[in-house]
This record gives sequence, structure tokens and C-alpha cells, in this order.
Amino acid sequence: MFLLTVSLTNGGATMKVVDFHCDVLCKLLLDEHLTFQDSKPGSLDVTYERLKAAGTVLQTFAIYIPESLNGRLEPILESVDRFHQRVLICKDMMWVRTAEDLDLCLKTGKIGALLSLEGVDGLQGQLPMLRILHQLGIRAAGITWNHANWAADGVMEPRGGGLTTAGRQLVAECNKLDMIVDVSHLSERSFWDVAELSQKPFIASHSNARAICDHPRNLNDRQIEAIIKQNGMLGITYVPWFVTQADQVVVEDMLRHIEHMCELGGEAHIMMGSDFDGIDKYVSGLTHPGELVTLQEALLRRYSEEQTKRFMSGNALRYLRSNLPPA
Repeated sequence: MFLLTVSLTNGGATMKVVDFHCDVLCKLLLDEHLTFQDSKPGSLDVTYERLKAAGTVLQTFAIYIPESLNGRLEPILESVDRFHQRVLICKDMMWVRTAEDLDLCLKTGKIGALLSLEGVDGLQGQLPMLRILHQLGIRAAGITWNHANWAADGVMEPRGGGLTTAGRQLVAECNKLDMIVDVSHLSERSFWDVAELSQKPFIASHSNARAICDHPRNLNDRQIEAIIKQNGMLGITYVPWFVTQADQVVVEDMLRHIEHMCELGGEAHIMMGSDFDGIDKYVSGLTHPGELVTLQEALLRRYSEEQTKRFMSGNALRYLRSNLPPA
């Protein structure tokens, strides 16, 4: 899903973390009895209590509609309602829709909550629906999940097509609305169509480096370089099978992706995109936001404190300040 900022400690200093993707809303949509606050053990990776205890300042909640419900607008609207009724109802959660909101959230120490859409299937090709969702506070859009829809082919679609005419119009409308375009899950041809068409910096919210782990959901070097060139962002994801093909996956394996992206010139463009609550297997020692200190400590063993701060939060916060609507 889209953004998480957690506060971690390093020798008494505070280090924030930004994570551009979690799937809490999908679980809340599918289970009427599930709560974000006071959640029963084992039900959610990301919970209010874990964010609160970790010193979280911003979490992006993606709206992902499972295949059984996909293709209609109603489940998207229901997910927005879950966001209001189960997430924003928590005492210290703050809705972030603008760069001004983001700065206020950081200033006041509230836990920011930002909405993204993972797959535009339910819009059924109607751009007025995109504009309505923008009015409802959605600030980023992943065009597909893994398969094809009316706008584009996903990365697992065998034909490997690109954006449709309607998909091209969608990208233009996102640019007009200051809605961030997310290319994770897109086919490579669709990716290059977005790179050609988008007038605004776009992101891959949760994709790793294919040169390190050869999975179709990861980005090849040319794609990474294109995102860097357009001043976009690269979200390192915690999905174990996107990190390595080994049976046992550890945090240090993730650092190989970061190092590779840095070698391609991406140091200022790396952020985190966990995919918490969208996975049922985990990197060892990294199963929920409360364990992010494991990742921070691994980064600090290889990089400076300043570099680590940029990877964990600084790069993403800079990007959001520039690409969210100002007010």
C-alpha cells in the first residue's frame, strides 16, 4: 500500500522512518470485526498501538481490492469508509492530504495517515471517478495490480502490453491533480509509457532491484535509472521473495538492493515500501513496524547516520513535500 514513518532511537537520537506501502485496509475491508486499534494478536502487522509505540509520524494506507470484489467502485468507497471509521478514529491519527498537512503532522507529533489506490480497475475508465477519489483524499494511484485492466497491463500479464488510450489519459489526469503515479506492478512496456508521458516525478512504491533478485515485480537497471532521472522514488520492499530466492531471508539481504541502487545513482531516491499486511512470510526479524530498528541498525553498520536517515525518511519526506498538493 503507501507510506509509514516511524521514530527509532540511535544513541538517544530520534530517527524517523517512511514506508510507502501497507495493506491494512484490505484486511479491514474483508473482516467486519477486525479493528485497527486494540487488534487481536496476529490479525494485523501494522496496528495503531505498534505505530504509537514506535513513534510513527506517517503511514500510507493503500486501497487494494481483492479479485473477488474487484472492478467496482463500491469496495473502493467502502475502503475509504474503513479508513475513516477504524483508522482516523484513533486519537492521535491525522489525515494527510497536502504538504501543509504533512508539515503540521511532523510538527505536532501526530501519526499521519495518507491514502493511495492500488489498481484503478474499479474506476471503469471514468476519469470523473478519479477526480472524485482525489476529492475524497486519495493522493497516489498504482495503475494495475499484477494483471491487465482497462488502463494498462500488469507485470504478470503474458502479452506484456502497455498503457491503453484511457490509461494515457489517466496518467495525464493524475499529473493535473497532483496525484502521484505508482508504477509498481506495471508491465515493463506500461512502465516506459508512463516514463514518456508523465510530467511529474513518479514512484515505484514497493519494488526491489531485479539485478539482485530476478523476480518480475522488481525493476531492471534501466527502469531504476529512469526513475532517478525523473526525480522519482524507489521503495525498497520487505517481501521476502523480492529480496532473495534463498529460503532464509535476513535484513542484510535487503541492503544488497540498496547498495545496487546507490551504485546506479539512487542514493537520494531510496525509501522504504514494506508491504506489511500484504504478505504472509517475512524477512527474519522484520515482521511489523516495531521491529524496524533491526533494519536501521543494519543500515548504520554499512552507511553513515545521515545516509541512513535519508533512506528511512528524508528522501521520502522531501519527495512528498514537493509532490503533494501544497494546501
